[in-house]
Amino acid sequence: MFQNIIDFLMDYGIWGLVIHAFADAVIFPVPAFFLQVPLSLLDPSNALWLATAGYIACLLGTPVGYMIGKLLGHSVLEKILKKSWIDGANQMFKKNGETTILIGSFTPIPFKVFTILSGCMNFPLWRLIGYAAIGRAVKFYAVGLLFYLYGRSAEGMVKHVSLYIFLIAVPILVIFLIIRKRRRNKAAAKADQTEGKTTSISE
Repeated sequence: MFQNIIDFLMDYGIWGLVIHAFADAVIFPVPAFFLQVPLSLLDPSNALWLATAGYIACLLGTPVGYMIGKLLGHSVLEKILKKSWIDGANQMFKKNGETTILIGSFTPIPFKVFTILSGCMNFPLWRLIGYAAIGRAVKFYAVGLLFYLYGRSAEGMVKHVSLYIFLIAVPILVIFLIIRKRRRNKAAAKADQTEGKTTSISE
């Protein structure tokens, strides 16, 4: 059934990808990657436009998925997605919501799991969109650039693009988040020390 939907959307070219990418962030369980690749294969010179259209549509769908999670909660996830995906995303979210969204942009777990889960857990919407903007840009434009630069010969490369992105980008993101967390902890400790000195002087 899902393949029939993808085949139908493919007939509409870039607009089909817009619909698919929007639905990818909301409810459709098949990532937009599976339409972006065949469309880019048909016309590699148009690959960057396809990446841009898919990227924008995905960002527009992100707040819709968020509101579904906020209004309907986990029940909607359990009806449309595998329990293993939901459990995996839940565990990641409990550890660190920000890292989860960034890493979730690169993993095989459908992105709507993270948009809906963000709504369920009242994660700030503006931060969700910000992190989604970074992660989804990497994924859409990695495919677009490969086809634009290498043409149809990029077909074999993109099969493993998610793995390459995950192996390269995720460690960099994790290091960045660790450094930022340490800086915040140092700033908080410094603020506490300053407050303590101020209190002792006033006494």
